[in-house]
Amino acid sequence: MTKVDLLIVGAGPVGLFGAYYAGFREMSVAVMDSLPEPGGQVTAMYPEKPIYDVAGFPAVKGRDLVTGLVEQAGRFDPTYLLGHCAQTLEQDGDRFHVTSREGASVECRAVLVTGGIGTFTPRPLPAGGEYEGRGLAYFVPRPQEYADADVVIVGGGDSAFDWALTLHPIARSVTLVHRRETFRAHARTVRQVREAGVEILTSSQVAALRGDPEVESVEVVHTPTGERRELKAQRVVAALGFTANLGPLNDWGLNVRDRRHIPVDTTMSTARRGVFAAGDITDYPGKVRLIAVGFGEAATAVNNAAVFLDPQAALFPGHSTDAL
Repeated sequence: MTKVDLLIVGAGPVGLFGAYYAGFREMSVAVMDSLPEPGGQVTAMYPEKPIYDVAGFPAVKGRDLVTGLVEQAGRFDPTYLLGHCAQTLEQDGDRFHVTSREGASVECRAVLVTGGIGTFTPRPLPAGGEYEGRGLAYFVPRPQEYADADVVIVGGGDSAFDWALTLHPIARSVTLVHRRETFRAHARTVRQVREAGVEILTSSQVAALRGDPEVESVEVVHTPTGERRELKAQRVVAALGFTANLGPLNDWGLNVRDRRHIPVDTTMSTARRGVFAAGDITDYPGKVRLIAVGFGEAATAVNNAAVFLDPQAALFPGHSTDAL
């Protein structure tokens, strides 16, 4: 049993900033996330991609942003429950009890949901799923692990082309395989990948992965002609998109809309007293889903949570330069 003042569900950028702000407001805080590392979608999907719309940074890589947020929150020593998917929310008087699917239990006085789009599950590669963890991956959190490897990337969206750009300078070879002639990725990124010299196989699908015990090759079939080609590969990245689901949060009494978004008021309060939300998961008139907006929502939510926990507390905490 972990006992804290505030439980934050979601360890993406907004949740991490919320953890800092909770510490600043002298709350004990725990952060729960289904992913094994902090950073949410940023860490899982584009850690090496520059982000241009975070205040104060002309450009910042996703990984560097997350590292800074973890360091910022770290001064207040939050408890991290990573690899834990929040499951049940029960209330006993002024205490909430949250359990995870993996068996963690948290007792807290308030909850802040910063789950982004919820739990997201990658769409599996139909051929060779048994190689997951043996050369087949769906995300690339550590690109350097692909150094000097022959890599096959499957997909035609932004993630596939971002990984191609990231891995091309460090891998021995990169080949991108897509089942259509056209791409969902941004035209500029497609052009950059072509100019970098990455081989792109269109109207093609992966028929099989081979190797024992690790991936050693990929069989690709050109759909219109049936022609088959064997590609040498020690690493395969399946960037086929993902399905997102709020899962058990739909049963927390938060009046979830479209099974995707949680309505909040101007204090970031949900329909359930003591439960707040911030970031992409929230919904209200004029909502703009940006990391920059989520940071402000996290600060608003935490400051209002502080008043919820102690009605005598000031809503405005003062400026950090005066307090620290």
